[in-house]
Formats: sequence, C-alpha cells, structure tokens
Amino acid sequence: MAEFDDETKRDVLRAVAEDLRAEESDEAEKIAALVHRVSDRYDASEEASSEALYRNMRHILDVSERGGLRR
Repeated sequence: MAEFDDETKRDVLRAVAEDLRAEESDEAEKIAALVHRVSDRYDASEEASSEALYRNMRHILDVSERGGLRR
C-alpha cells in the first residue's frame, strides 16, 4: 500500500467531502461532514486529537439523529 503525506491525505479527504456535498442529500451531507472532520487530523493548523475527532463526530451523528440543528 502506498504511503501518502498528511497534506495529500487531507486534500483527498476534503475533495471526497466536497463531492459528497454535491449529492444534495441529508445522508451525503452527514457523511461529508464526518469525512471533512477526519481530514482535520491531517491538517497541521488544526489541533485534532483522536479523542476530539471522536467527540465531534459523535456530536454530528447525534444532531443528525435528532433531525438537525434547531435554531
């Protein structure tokens, strides 16, 4: 399996998230948010520990399960 540097991993994950958002469905948007959040793990400017990523992804799923953000 090929090894990729963190910048490449981040860019590919963000491109996938962007492609998912183009699908314009709730499920695609949810998965895009998760994929984009995982990409933060490979962004030197982000402080994204595995624990913080897990908590944030869990929050995304919880909000989605409740039907979205209500403002």
